[in-house]
Amino acid sequence: MFRIGFGYDTHRLVEGRKLILGGIEIPHATGLLGHSDADVLLHAICDALLGAANLRDIGYHFPDTHPAYKGADSKILLQDAYQLVKDKGYRLGNIDCTIIAEKPKINPHIPEMQRIIAQLLETGEDNISIKATTHEKTDAVGREESMIAQAVALIVEESFAFGVSGSA
Repeated sequence: MFRIGFGYDTHRLVEGRKLILGGIEIPHATGLLGHSDADVLLHAICDALLGAANLRDIGYHFPDTHPAYKGADSKILLQDAYQLVKDKGYRLGNIDCTIIAEKPKINPHIPEMQRIIAQLLETGEDNISIKATTHEKTDAVGREESMIAQAVALIVEESFAFGVSGSA
């Protein structure tokens, strides 16, 4: 009835790109480099959801070699990944995420990220936990060369989640 999936993503930070994180643009001198908008948080959530449903990973469904995903909005990728999960008979229970970055400060942006992700996943904001931490100036993250996001998703079999009558 319950399934758990883990997602992880990392992208380099470079000049000349917007920083898109958790579905929002955050003012910063650098942005994440990738084939799509490189939103590490939404990518990690996609992988957590897909993994929980045993549907492989984001690269399998939305390959960075396909021109259709060049510059893609990761909010759309997340909606599409969640549709695959729903098509398999599951709904979201909750998500717990961690963003690892030295800068910018993430905490002021978390409520807006929660709101957007909750809308995309058709759930309440209380089901979307986002935390932020640093790497204490160690490795590429600590040198502000990259960011990491991790996510754990709990999905619930639809018949269990909504009962026979269809009510929550």
